[in-house]
Amino acid sequence: MTPSPRFTLPARLLHWSMAVLILAMLLIGVAMVTSLADYHALVSLHRPLGILILVLALLRLANRWRHAPPPLPADLPLWQRRAAHASHVALYGLMLAMPLVGWAMLSAARYPVALAGPLVLPPILPQSPMLYAGLRSVHTVLAYSLFGLILAHLGAALLHALIRQDGVFSSMAPWRPSRPAPTLQPEGPTGARPSRSPTEQQARK
Repeated sequence: MTPSPRFTLPARLLHWSMAVLILAMLLIGVAMVTSLADYHALVSLHRPLGILILVLALLRLANRWRHAPPPLPADLPLWQRRAAHASHVALYGLMLAMPLVGWAMLSAARYPVALAGPLVLPPILPQSPMLYAGLRSVHTVLAYSLFGLILAHLGAALLHALIRQDGVFSSMAPWRPSRPAPTLQPEGPTGARPSRSPTEQQARK
């Protein structure tokens, strides 16, 4: 089977919706630290968004397992291939780890993880102030790591879109890429121009 030159529609929808949610989560996290007046309102938004990102990350992994991504360009250097693979593994790991660590951190502090209305997630760790403090530090480190990885991912996307123009960015773009320019046919089996028919030769005289 010839691999598709683009990601599937569910993969693209999950990618861009999660990109918006993750950026919103990072901004909310920064605002939670700097704005004490709006802290409780931001926390009530931060918790369900984190669980939503966890669910979407699991769906994205399942979709990726069922549908292989388009292959990378054949002329891409080996180190860039390895870096791309490592960055994707790290992104998936952080998208799963950050909500789970946050859930565990709140469980250790016995803070309820309210999703909507009376829907509250059960704790996944026993109550422990020391465990809460340690997980809080881990959560902060993971957030900074995710932010740095997103910047690197954005830089790689711009490299493929603006410099290499090799179709990697357009394979995940939400819009349909423009049709490539038609390829010129060879002028003959050995590079020479094909001979004209007698009618064409007579018309040129």
